[in-house]
Amino acid sequence: MLLISSRSALLSVYYPQIFLILTSGSYLALSSVVALGANIICNKIPGLAPRQRALCQSRPDAIIVIGEGAQLGINECQYQFRYGRWNCSALGERTVFGQELRVGSREAAFTYAITAAGVAHAVTAACSQGNLSQCGCDREKQGYHNREEGWKWGGCSADVKYGVEFSRRFVDAREIKKNARRLMNLHNNEAGRKILEKRTKLECKCHGVSGSCTTKTCWITLPRFREVGYLLKERYSDAVQVEPVRASRLRQPSFLRLKQARGYQKPTETDLVYLEGSPNYCEEDTVTGSAGTRGRLCNGTSTHTDSCNLMCCGRGYNTHHYTRVWQCNCKFHWCCFVKCNTCSEKSEVFTCK
Repeated sequence: MLLISSRSALLSVYYPQIFLILTSGSYLALSSVVALGANIICNKIPGLAPRQRALCQSRPDAIIVIGEGAQLGINECQYQFRYGRWNCSALGERTVFGQELRVGSREAAFTYAITAAGVAHAVTAACSQGNLSQCGCDREKQGYHNREEGWKWGGCSADVKYGVEFSRRFVDAREIKKNARRLMNLHNNEAGRKILEKRTKLECKCHGVSGSCTTKTCWITLPRFREVGYLLKERYSDAVQVEPVRASRLRQPSFLRLKQARGYQKPTETDLVYLEGSPNYCEEDTVTGSAGTRGRLCNGTSTHTDSCNLMCCGRGYNTHHYTRVWQCNCKFHWCCFVKCNTCSEKSEVFTCK
């Protein structure tokens, strides 16, 4: 994570502005970014590729928004997989930038897709709110009419194309090695952004006397990111295994095709793709991004992924008994005291051994 220097800590005392998230668990005031200089700040962020660092230095205002977008993706990943053996808990521990699962699994595919979508979503939202320089509302739609349906563009349409392109420039810049994993990561990055683009919505407002709809203006809005998370979780469940195809003269892989498919069938643009099967995530393993399941809460009556049988990987589980006691059925008696009954409730909590 980004370590806050003593100088920036002192600066924060004299700059009482609202602190913004820059990396997971670290906070830095925007005024401190300006005071310290973009070069100093960008050089302190671990996990940035050279082109990402250059973009950070040229757009220090954007790096804060990018960090928020990456964290948005991590938070959504942890929500979507909260009941599974793998629950994204290892992501973002070091930095929200450049996190990677070394195994090219379904989980890695989801991680890259949700992070790329999160950055695009955050940048687009910041543009619409006027929080970023060099962007704003979608200017291409201003002033145009849809005469067939009887409405015109108005308001502030989300410039999702700008957000997607910015995400592409920053997130994809970390893919330096020319190997199959690079192709996998780039494909999943783009799949996440495509899902976001496809879920933008048209909102309209009527104008006229006494609630009539004499004229109607419409604009494009971003979807709730939770909706993007659900859609990518579905893509995760239907992820397809691929293998690299190498050019005849070059040893480097040139594109991905569906594994065990006839010919050179490629995945669709919104497919999540993976190269290797997933580990079981039962034990802690930094290579696979597994935090293990020891000590995890499980459901003793469930038959789904949160069940103790599946979550605990056959190691068994501990049962903890709790009794909660509280004052209940309180009544006021004249005059002047309150009399209550004592209620209690017993509960069981299960944790994996």
